[in-house]
Amino acid sequence: MRRQIVARLAQSLIVVFIVTTISFFVIRSAPGDPFSYDLPSITPTVREHWREQFGYNRPLPEQYTKYLASVAHGQFGYSLGRHQPVSAALAETIPRTLLLAGLSLGLSFAIAIAIGVAQAVRRDGWFDRITSAVLLFFFSLPDFWAALMALLLFTYWIPILPSGGIVDPVMHDYMSGWPALVDRLRHLVLPVLTLSLVTIAGLARYQRSAMLEVLPSDFIRTARAKGLTEREVIWRHALRAALTPMITLLGLGLPALLGGALFIERVFSWPGMGLLAANAIGARDYDLVTATVIAGSVMVVIGNLVADLVHMAIDPRVREWQ
Repeated sequence: MRRQIVARLAQSLIVVFIVTTISFFVIRSAPGDPFSYDLPSITPTVREHWREQFGYNRPLPEQYTKYLASVAHGQFGYSLGRHQPVSAALAETIPRTLLLAGLSLGLSFAIAIAIGVAQAVRRDGWFDRITSAVLLFFFSLPDFWAALMALLLFTYWIPILPSGGIVDPVMHDYMSGWPALVDRLRHLVLPVLTLSLVTIAGLARYQRSAMLEVLPSDFIRTARAKGLTEREVIWRHALRAALTPMITLLGLGLPALLGGALFIERVFSWPGMGLLAANAIGARDYDLVTATVIAGSVMVVIGNLVADLVHMAIDPRVREWQ
């Protein structure tokens, strides 16, 4: 198993390197550069001086080599839009995105598993039909539209939640203890719920299908024959066997949430990596855009690695095969 983990880590490093290379050249192949914005007060001489200072007039292979050296030193270049090293910008925003995506991932999986199990146990009943229709409705909603509707509903029509940001910009500095915690939680509610709702439906369908495949199995009939209660049969035996496909989806769910977080963070002004990347793209901040892509790829490979390890821990057959 240790050998497999080392091999997966090596594969992950190769994937991150490939993503870094592709993103570097694709971003720089677009027309213009960070100094191409149209401001009459900036003369062509000043633009050329800036390009020379930051190396944007050098050949691409030379720029690529210098950028790799910067990545190796943990700097990831310099953000012209934020006037700080890219590493500092990432250190400030990545924890916020991880908080948002982590809470959404945990909430969506917990709710989806519970709903999927309940649907499988009550197959073709009223609960199965109603929840399937409701979840299909939320699954069909685009991320940005669901975020806009949630913003309109809970901040304008029923103004019970803040419209955006991470804390109250005026009063939070004067809060301490529980009021400060409640303020942060209130700002988390809308982004987390919106990001979770659009993923619960698909996950619940997978869990329902997995449970329907497991319930007719021989070991389930044996568990019932031993006199176990139906609750013990479902939650201790059937669910554990049906979690295998969900663990695979766990590794795939993180990149999906990271992609959705870009829209969610922009709508709710959540100062995370998604909003940082959106602003960097608009400003043609090459190093910052490339670094956000690298950070996203690192999160994805870590998520897949964790999913593989959990899969090994739950399914003995995988451990034996490894």
